[in-house]
Amino acid sequence: MAGLNPKGSSNNAKQSGQTVKFARRTSSGRYVSLSRDDLDMSGEFSGDYSNYTVHIPQTPDNQPMDSSNVAVKAEEQYVSNSLFTGGFNSVTRAHLMDKVIESEVTHPQMAGSKGSNCGMHACDGKVMKDERGKDIMPCECRFKICRDCFLEAQKESGICPGCKEQYRMGDFDEEDQDYNSRGALPLPAPKKNNMSMTKHNQNGEFDHNKWLFETSGTYGYGNAYWPPDDDGNGDMRGGMVDNTDKSWKPLSRKLPIPTGIISPYRLLIFVRLVMLGFLLQWRVTHPNDEAIWLWLMSVICELWFAFSWILDIIPKLCPCNRSTDLEVLREKFDLPSPSNPSGRSDLPGMDVFVSTADPEKEPPLTTANTILSILAVDYPVEKLACYISDDGGALLTFEAMAEAASFADLWVPFCKKHDIEPRNPDSYFALKIDPTKNKSRLDFVKDRRKVKREYDEFKVRINGLPDSIRRRSDAFNAREEMKMLKNMRENGADPLEPVKIQKATWMADGTHWPGAWASPSREHAKGDHAGILQVMLKPPSCDPLMGTGDDKLIDFTDVDIRLPMFVYMSREKRPGYDHNKKAGAMNALVRTSAVLSNGPFMLNLDCDHYFYNCKALREGMCFMMDRGGENICYIQFPQRFEGIDPSDRYANHNTVFFDGNMRALDGVQGPVYVGTGTMFRRFALYGFDPPNPDKMCPSGNAETQPLTPADFDPDLDVNLLPKRFGNSTMMAESIPIAEFQGRPLADHPSVKFGRPPGALRVPRDPLDATTVAEAVSVISCWYEDKTEWGDRVGWIYGSVTEDVVTGYRMHNRGWRSIYCITKRDAFRGSAPINLTDRLHQVLRWATGSVEIFFSRNNAILASKRLKLLQRLAYLNVGIYPFTSLFLIVYCFLPALSLLSGEFIVQQVDAKFLSYLLATTLCLVGLAILEVKWAGIGLEEWWRNEQFWLISGTSAHLAAVVQGLLKVIAGIEISFTLTAKAAAEDEDDIYADLYVVKWTSLMIPPIVIAMINIIAMAVSLSRTIYSTVPQWSKFIGGAFFSFWVLCHLYPFAKGLMGRRGKTPTIVFVWGGLIAITISLLWTAINPNTGVTTQQPAGNGVNTFTFP
Repeated sequence: MAGLNPKGSSNNAKQSGQTVKFARRTSSGRYVSLSRDDLDMSGEFSGDYSNYTVHIPQTPDNQPMDSSNVAVKAEEQYVSNSLFTGGFNSVTRAHLMDKVIESEVTHPQMAGSKGSNCGMHACDGKVMKDERGKDIMPCECRFKICRDCFLEAQKESGICPGCKEQYRMGDFDEEDQDYNSRGALPLPAPKKNNMSMTKHNQNGEFDHNKWLFETSGTYGYGNAYWPPDDDGNGDMRGGMVDNTDKSWKPLSRKLPIPTGIISPYRLLIFVRLVMLGFLLQWRVTHPNDEAIWLWLMSVICELWFAFSWILDIIPKLCPCNRSTDLEVLREKFDLPSPSNPSGRSDLPGMDVFVSTADPEKEPPLTTANTILSILAVDYPVEKLACYISDDGGALLTFEAMAEAASFADLWVPFCKKHDIEPRNPDSYFALKIDPTKNKSRLDFVKDRRKVKREYDEFKVRINGLPDSIRRRSDAFNAREEMKMLKNMRENGADPLEPVKIQKATWMADGTHWPGAWASPSREHAKGDHAGILQVMLKPPSCDPLMGTGDDKLIDFTDVDIRLPMFVYMSREKRPGYDHNKKAGAMNALVRTSAVLSNGPFMLNLDCDHYFYNCKALREGMCFMMDRGGENICYIQFPQRFEGIDPSDRYANHNTVFFDGNMRALDGVQGPVYVGTGTMFRRFALYGFDPPNPDKMCPSGNAETQPLTPADFDPDLDVNLLPKRFGNSTMMAESIPIAEFQGRPLADHPSVKFGRPPGALRVPRDPLDATTVAEAVSVISCWYEDKTEWGDRVGWIYGSVTEDVVTGYRMHNRGWRSIYCITKRDAFRGSAPINLTDRLHQVLRWATGSVEIFFSRNNAILASKRLKLLQRLAYLNVGIYPFTSLFLIVYCFLPALSLLSGEFIVQQVDAKFLSYLLATTLCLVGLAILEVKWAGIGLEEWWRNEQFWLISGTSAHLAAVVQGLLKVIAGIEISFTLTAKAAAEDEDDIYADLYVVKWTSLMIPPIVIAMINIIAMAVSLSRTIYSTVPQWSKFIGGAFFSFWVLCHLYPFAKGLMGRRGKTPTIVFVWGGLIAITISLLWTAINPNTGVTTQQPAGNGVNTFTFP
């Protein structure tokens, strides 16, 4: 049991030679101090710290043998009200917080929630609360007592201080037995002939996970096996629930593209391949001897374009659509049945990750709205957990998340009561449609008005947090300065000597913030602070908790008011460690969630992406829980964006990629991972291969076989688990559990690797301090040292585009992924609509692709498990930036042709024109058909073509240069913003579209445009004034120049701003470079131009301007 010893003994400390008197030992063998003596805080502002000694008994369910349910509730409340900190070479501490935020906390699940005052004399503690926020009085005499006093009384005498008699627990034992009364099966004793019962873990202790998976034991409905029990009605056969009386229904379907579209599409691909071969063969065999340099450049570029087009088009041969059946999912997992009278959900757990790094660049209000949309999602509350990673360690983010958790007490039940969509409050209240549409409750308008008023106040609190934190910190720092000055005077120090104190950042309870301070100092900076973990909302109860009409601002009668578990995490950062940016933060989230909740599935979101469809998780689960779902590593949802200008000038929606390329890959091995809006299978992210039931379980009954690491990976020995996953035993023990819980139901003969129905209805164990302390240890900066995190396990390190590499590694091991396009967009987010911001975004993507090409993640080196078309798609990911080298040359060719008076072909004949015409018509036909099966508009397709050329001549080119310099010379360069013209109309949501920010990425497109314009003007004048005008050459060159300029039109509009105010630097750079290139061309080939016939007596040809 977890025994409380707040006093401690100094003698024991002296004898042991340790400063920690009482410690808690985690399952990984580390001793975690929760001692006040080791706290380095200032005087009266230091928080309350309690000391624990934890002993975990050898019982299968790890429940305390001699502790009451009240003690368990007390432990859970202590954990939820404590801020845990720790890290490398430091003690893990639990700081019991009196309050988390300045405003009042009402929800009993939230950190900082307190009850009435303790009835003990001279004790200012607070009484424990139950799920409804009511005071827990552990004795029938109703004497109010706080957690610490109760545990102390239990330990000393077991006598209630109120009635002076032994504690009589009243109704609390009945509450805990409620689940068993609903039909949970008893826990049978282990069989004597089970040889695996003698297996122990690395510490020599009994391994309960092996006991769970290798015996017929059960913890209730949540056990992995059903004991053979026949009640006479045939419901149980051989220990499994018989579902053969129901017709089996699939959860998802694969819908092929209509034959009338896909067949002509494939035919045109073949025809264009043939015609392209004929065209290139003619071009190679018919050089232009008069301008061999022009012909050679054009042929090389065209050969590369053909190769690039093949890489892009071949993976599109097998596009498909998919549909889900949410009603069947509900019938299988959520509806009450004779075996599940309580109607508890059998869906697997889901951990949702949100990452943020800098509250100045990522507004806390945006992140808070994202969190609120997650907490309100339509998924079993007890199966959902939300985690946020604050890589900046900012108190502003911490308190903003606490405010969001507090507002969720009102927002989440309101969404459930009135079926609100979307469940991001900012987006919901900004809708321009009639809010009463499809609403049936009469009190909707009144409720909405109240929630809107509360949300406006919530926004004011969030936006006022920076000033609130600054004023609070200034006040406490001034107080510390006055105390220091008083001590100096009492000690006789020089009063004129300046007082030096650390300018700390202070929390709402009057203690130092353990993360980064506004005035950085040692161990309190963005790159130097301890690991921080706070359970903002503790895990909810397993059964629905219906609201009432008098305890909230709104009547929530018959509405489940529980909230999902919500955890704030900021991993430890220290100088000298490579923290691997976002990928490192995501891996820290994976480990923390494995220890705390261990959901077999995880979904990651950027802080500016939110749930637009509250049923998105259920949509994805239809694929994971369907037949064959055990081989799916992740579900990728398309990215949809808000705040994009109506014309989508810079192709921000990127619909050609998300609705075309990704849908096509869904018919091969699956879409690539794009960084956000992705539901992962935890087991696949751990670096294991997909299950092979024939090898692992020859009998075909996968759910009745013992599971060992060797079954998942023959090369993985039990003793090597710390080398791969780190030294946390809790982390290692969670792996087979997550794998088992992530299996689909074994309700069909074709499901060879499933789990029995009802296996996931067990209530979640309450959190204890040991578990949370272990979660702190796995986010320390040293944990990944000498492990395979970032190399094989989790998000992969070493690339700017860690998302693509992570998805590639899973596909390379044989997993497949699914593209889930829902009728209502699953998620929505923001995207940069400014030209410069968009170019820098594309630059980062292209730089990552170049890094992939020069790394071992190149698809050329992939294993045989990667399908051919999928290999071509990944190869294209690494190669597409190099197209910019040929594209920029090809964009200059029309201008060079016009200036030189030559063309890329010496003589145009019928065969060349027929090949060119056939190739062009095939391309147009392919575009029309692709628009058809992808469901995109022609304007979107054209915008994509335009931005392909803009980015190809700017960001992609810079990425290639940057990548080559890094690989060859080890030089890293960056392209930064140098100037910015502020938006004139702040009320315009598209004001940022017209902001002009100068960057060096703009130079190549500007030069291309100016050279082509100058060339067209010079060629036109020369043709008009020449004796024998050669209009054919001019029209040919002018057509291609016009083609280039049409693609650059959005770029030109971006340079002009709102009112045509182009920065002078644009004309200066463009003019200088254009003049330089023109003079260089004249010096190289001075006889280019038009020669006019002079009088007979002259005898020489001279160049004359028109």
